[in-house]
Amino acid sequence: MGKINNVTIFILRGLSQNPKVEEVCFVLFSFFYMAILLGNLLIMLTVYMGNLLKSPMYFFLNYLSFVDICYSSVTAPKMIVDLLAKKKTISYVGCVLQLFGVHFFACTEIFLLVVMAYDRYVAICKPLHYMTIMDQDRCNKIMLGTWVGGFMHSIIQLSLVLQLPFCGPNVIDHYFCDVHPMLKLACADTYTAGVVDTANSGTISLGSFIILLISYTVILVSLRNHSAEGRRKALSTCGSHITVVVIFFGPCIFTYVRPNTTFPGDKFVAVFYTIIASMLNPLIYTLRNAEVKNAMKKIWCKKINEKVEIKYVYES
Repeated sequence: MGKINNVTIFILRGLSQNPKVEEVCFVLFSFFYMAILLGNLLIMLTVYMGNLLKSPMYFFLNYLSFVDICYSSVTAPKMIVDLLAKKKTISYVGCVLQLFGVHFFACTEIFLLVVMAYDRYVAICKPLHYMTIMDQDRCNKIMLGTWVGGFMHSIIQLSLVLQLPFCGPNVIDHYFCDVHPMLKLACADTYTAGVVDTANSGTISLGSFIILLISYTVILVSLRNHSAEGRRKALSTCGSHITVVVIFFGPCIFTYVRPNTTFPGDKFVAVFYTIIASMLNPLIYTLRNAEVKNAMKKIWCKKINEKVEIKYVYES
């Protein structure tokens, strides 16, 4: 017997059912989303205008900003609109597409953060061979690998939901569609799907986090052999990376490593890895990273001076 889907529309409960809280959240998350767009676009513009794509660090940072914009855009606009909506609904197809988007961009970001850690390891531990190891062709192949990896992960997540029948209820206690909340609504045995979900998302989250911890430990230990200036510069860069890793991976591990169970606080934890991390990334990489900060100052000051000179010549 094939699966039967009586549910064509899901109702999202959102972050809160209190109208006053929703109004405050609307203002707050509208600001957060604008900050995500402007901050990440500023980094991308800086990289392009400064012709910095040939540098592996800026090459990956540019793509991290792009992924952050896409990732937050899968959930944030819908959540912000729903905060003022009387009915928070999403179609079955829309829900499935949102689930795919969340996992595709989240997994791509996870793999990208691992790649960025490897890039810093090569730059700090093997500086003389850095440009040979991290040449443009290899960077392109690595970047393609992160996209393919994210796609493979999200296809598995998608297949878990598509094979399940939904015949009611249709209320999802979350602000976006994810595997765990949807498994609760399926009118079929979801044990196997839950195990596969935990094995897939949990292994990627925890495994990548452990790899990152080992990578940065090796980097920090190797800094003992560097000069004081070299240590300061490396710590500035690695410090920003480690901050991003903790903010992003902590909530991810809490959500996806445990078995197929949901807690009321899951949706509040999810805010950190779907919105807060994407908003803080530009701040962390510009304010905590001296190299990126100096590059931005140099490029934008140059552009402003050029405009002033053109205006002066025109007026003369």
